[in-house]
This record gives sequence, C-alpha cells and structure tokens, in this order.
Amino acid sequence: MLKSQIFIYTESTPNPNSMKFVLNFELVPEGASFDYATPSDAISEEKNSPLAVELFGFDFVKRVFISSNFVTVTKDEETKWEDELFNLKQFLKKFFEDKKEVFAQSTIKAHETNPSGEPDSDTVIKIKAVLDQYVRPAVESDGGAISFHSFNEGTVKVLLQGSCSGCPSSTMTLKAGIENLLTRMVPDVKEVVAEGV
Repeated sequence: MLKSQIFIYTESTPNPNSMKFVLNFELVPEGASFDYATPSDAISEEKNSPLAVELFGFDFVKRVFISSNFVTVTKDEETKWEDELFNLKQFLKKFFEDKKEVFAQSTIKAHETNPSGEPDSDTVIKIKAVLDQYVRPAVESDGGAISFHSFNEGTVKVLLQGSCSGCPSSTMTLKAGIENLLTRMVPDVKEVVAEGV
C-alpha cells in the first residue's frame, strides 16, 4: 500500500517572528482555528492539541496557531529563523508521517457540537459574509485568522489570531483594510475593533 506523501512549505508572514508551515492536507474543519498563546492552552480541555504541546517543546516557540491547512509558529525575538526552520520542518514532517493526533478526541467532540444561540441579524449575516469571502482568505494567506466576535451600535469586534497576534501591521490592516471594506459594504458598520489584542 502506498504511503501518502506529506509536503510542507514555509511562507513568511507580515509578523517577522511568525512563520507559516503549509501542508498538502486539511488539519481542521473549514472555518475553525485554534490559537495557543501559552503551553497551558495546548493542554486545556476545550482545545487540547498534542501537536501544539510538542511544538512548545522547542525553547524558542512562543505561540502556535492551527487553521485549515497550516500551522503558524511564533518564535521569540532572539532566535533566527534560519537556525531553526529546517529542524521545525523535519519535526512536522515526521509528526504527520507517524500519523500522530493533531487534536485530542475531546477537542474534536467539543467543536462538532455547536450550541444554537440566537439567530443572527441581517447586519451580522452580511458582516460574516464579508469577513468570510473577502477578509479571511487574505488573513489566512499571512498565517493568521480573523473571526467575528460581536456587533453592537455600529461597532464590529473581531478576533485576530495566529501571526496577526502581536503583528506590528495588524492595527493598520484592521483600520485601513478591514474597517474600510466593512463600512463600505455594510452601511450599519461604523467602526471595527480587535477584541483581546
């Protein structure tokens, strides 16, 4: 029986401390993403990830983000990518060749069950559509993710994850790009702010 080939390539991101490792297969269901700001996040019940735990085993790793078909790793200031890139790529290749679990079963189950809350308003539906169609692909190409948090009195709150967290250009992207787009396409939107940044 043929073993499926695992291909990994790297892409730099606007955040010089973050590197995107792109794989030739999906890691998470469409639209889902997992951000690990600390090693303890990786063992938390709702987003337990053996992959993130092992990545935090590298001294220089400060944050791990897993989405669609990529893993974004954020390093410390002192470490140079050229010193660690090869080892990290080899580690990821072996991890996936050994068919290790990316997420614990509890994490998978927690994200399969989607509790139905209040239905979205027409404005929220439009905001989510703009984020999904126009913003998410661009943010993902930079190794990050954006998700809708809330909408109240003209203000949209979004969550920025992955390489967007702590990225020097994320505030400019948020205001100059995302806010301009949303205010133009959804007249009820007056402002866009990042939650928890």
